[in-house]
Amino acid sequence: MEQWDVVIIGAGPAGLTAAIYCARAKFKTLVLEALSAGGQLLMAGTIENYPGFPGGIPGHELVERFKKQVLELGVSLREFMPVESVVYREGLFELACPDERLYSRALIIATGAQPARLGVPGEDQFVGRGVSFCATCDGFFFKDRKVAVIGGGDRAVEEALLLKNLAREVYLIHRRDRLRAQKVLQDRLLQSGNVRVFWNTVVTEMIGDQSGIKALKIKDLREEKEDQLEVDGVFVAVGQKPSSELFVGLVDMDPNGFIITDPYCRTSLKGAFAAGDVRKKDLRQVTTAVGDGALAAWAAAQYLESETI
Repeated sequence: MEQWDVVIIGAGPAGLTAAIYCARAKFKTLVLEALSAGGQLLMAGTIENYPGFPGGIPGHELVERFKKQVLELGVSLREFMPVESVVYREGLFELACPDERLYSRALIIATGAQPARLGVPGEDQFVGRGVSFCATCDGFFFKDRKVAVIGGGDRAVEEALLLKNLAREVYLIHRRDRLRAQKVLQDRLLQSGNVRVFWNTVVTEMIGDQSGIKALKIKDLREEKEDQLEVDGVFVAVGQKPSSELFVGLVDMDPNGFIITDPYCRTSLKGAFAAGDVRKKDLRQVTTAVGDGALAAWAAAQYLESETI
């Protein structure tokens, strides 16, 4: 039976930070990641608001720095290792992975979130055929073409700013009359010459054929007017959906599936902690994920040492 002091599920900024703190506290620590380490950082372009890097740092480079520090501390990091189920019994967490079972005294959930979908007709049909959730990943395929970005937060504006240097025309479609993005991003966007913003507008359908997406049906919410917008690509940036399905019934969640914790990242289940974008909170940034990871590791250490906090 392979037993650990702490198993961390998820190797994004929260999970890797938690691993650093757990390792420094001399706990036997394992990090499991279903894909590549890094989480949504791998989809980011330049991270401009992470302290210590004037001018910013590419997301993938920050991931490599996190990984290097984790591995130097002796943490076991297993990438491409999905967890299929988690059960808690007799003071131990039992994790079922392909071909093996692992056991841990404490569990830190850092599975993050994934891009939310609009849920309109045609969206699922054209994913990978013109519909994308990552301009950093797919923007190059739309060089000198028409693209639309849907959303009004930081992610949507960052996508539009990246695409404006590649695409011939960029449309930003937002359902409200003002953006939610940071002011510095808004200013940069509104000063751009080739980004057209559709205010108070929603997408009602995505239209295309076997070759891919061709147009969007849009509706002006003020005038109740419908129109059709020709595009070659669509980038959806309308928020996040927590990757928490694995823990339904194990810990308490809000109606949207975000895990509820106390200020110390403790969940409703003794010995289980949640950190990063999967946790119910107001601000989801790399910096807040790192803070969550440190707090969750601290709380886990207190639990392991005394089982009270």
